Amino acid sequence: MSYKTDIEIAREAKKRPIQEIGAKLGIGSDDLLPYGHDKAKVSQDFINSVQDRPNGKLILVTAINPTPAGEGKTTTTVGLGDGLNRIGKKAAICIREASLGPNFGMKGGAAGGGYAQVVPMEDMNLHFTGDFHAITSAHNLLSAMIDNHIYWGNELEIDIRRVAWRRVVDMNDRALRQITASLGGVSNGFPREAGFDITVASEVMAILCLATSLEDLQRRLGDMIVAYRRDKSPVYCRDIKADGAMTVLLKDAMQPNLVQTLENNPAFVHGGPFANIAHGCNSVIATTTALKIADYVVTEAGFGADLGAEKFMNIKCRKAGLAPDAVVVVATVRAMKMNGGVAKADLGAENVDAVKKGCPNLGRHIANVKSFGVPVIVAINHFVTDTDAEVEAVKAYVKEQGSEAILCQHWAKGSEGTEELAKRVAEVADAGMANFAPLYPDDMPLFQKIDTIAKRIYHADEVIADKKIRDQLKEWEAQGYGNLPICMAKTQYSFSTDPNWRGAPTGHTVPIREVRLSAGAGFVVVICGEIMTMPGLPRVPSAESIRLNDEGLIEGLF
Repeated sequence: MSYKTDIEIAREAKKRPIQEIGAKLGIGSDDLLPYGHDKAKVSQDFINSVQDRPNGKLILVTAINPTPAGEGKTTTTVGLGDGLNRIGKKAAICIREASLGPNFGMKGGAAGGGYAQVVPMEDMNLHFTGDFHAITSAHNLLSAMIDNHIYWGNELEIDIRRVAWRRVVDMNDRALRQITASLGGVSNGFPREAGFDITVASEVMAILCLATSLEDLQRRLGDMIVAYRRDKSPVYCRDIKADGAMTVLLKDAMQPNLVQTLENNPAFVHGGPFANIAHGCNSVIATTTALKIADYVVTEAGFGADLGAEKFMNIKCRKAGLAPDAVVVVATVRAMKMNGGVAKADLGAENVDAVKKGCPNLGRHIANVKSFGVPVIVAINHFVTDTDAEVEAVKAYVKEQGSEAILCQHWAKGSEGTEELAKRVAEVADAGMANFAPLYPDDMPLFQKIDTIAKRIYHADEVIADKKIRDQLKEWEAQGYGNLPICMAKTQYSFSTDPNWRGAPTGHTVPIREVRLSAGAGFVVVICGEIMTMPGLPRVPSAESIRLNDEGLIEGLF
């Protein structure tokens, strides 16, 4: 049986004018800044006007560790939001924007799938409202001003060997990871080593997604450390006097984007920080605004719960004063079989034993999320190859973990396929069962915070870090940064730092390769293993299949 592609389904959507979508949340036409007919930014004046309202219920959607079998976290987020609206609740969705790099590389798109999508799908996966371009421009303005400062006499005495600020581009381009800049003689400046990251790895992106206002945005931008002097004292963005102009470039990008699902329900799509090198959540301003105007807000965090949910709890909720009322962990029968040792090519055949063998990965995520004091419901994202026996095996296992699993068919049926999940999530959120608390206090020493995450979330035996790294952490504590949360950068495919170690490994170590201070964003990045801040394209990138057809319509996004 053949199925329509995501882009075919999206193209058939009966979209409503964005003013009608805003009206569902009480946003007037004058408070929407339209980008065409089907997307708009929400004005800062409106956001300011609703701050005295009580918050709705916050529901986080997370998942098991990603596998090539697919989990469908964004699809489930959209499906749950539609399901809540279907049962009569006033619900909104909050997700991240898509990066051009992965879209043309591996993913081909990131707006949900099947009949649980956000539209306009093509716009969202391409230039959208220009937020990422604004972030790229602001970031690279600072890069240009640093080199310009050095060229005109270097009054701040920057050690050009210690310029920490790299450039960014929103594309996967491994050739730019390490470059030599300012070649060509005296008129081009002082040659030095430099490099590019992908835009979503920029600290500017992380800051935009954590800032609560334009004033907060400029303060955080000014706090960014861009270089060091020979005595290793830091040089800040405000020393370069770039923070004001950067804020101007980001003025419109700070305003959340409103779009709609296939079922014409409101969705905020705003921001897109890397889930490794940053915190992997949509913007605080979008989430907090949605909570003021919707009774239920469904949001997601990047990668599996060991990275995304942990950072959502320990970074985003801590910084924004948020507390989730319920958490949905997405799993698939296919992914359970893959964790149980089945090859991707063999996932279509029934294998209940492999499902049972792979379930401990799910079990650990359930226990980890519960350790934050929030109730957990498992959503089994249904695939047509799943058998009743396999689904029942997952349900039985989850019940043993003191939770419950609900089969969801939103990919094929839209909100009809998430009615049961929506009813249960609303019941749990309304019951006030959550007693949220972050994993560690602000005043815990930095290395102890790292150790706590490694042992309690990853179930590692120890953290390995040489003296240089430990001394750097102590130095930051002495400079007043000891109260910052930790942002772990490790592989998303395993609880360990080995991407091939599936399941629920124990007895492993977490080696720290490097630590970075994101002083503006307000966290310490801990890099474990080989984490790339500039991805490369695969042998056959998605871009090879993306084109305009004879009718002028886009093909190949999925």
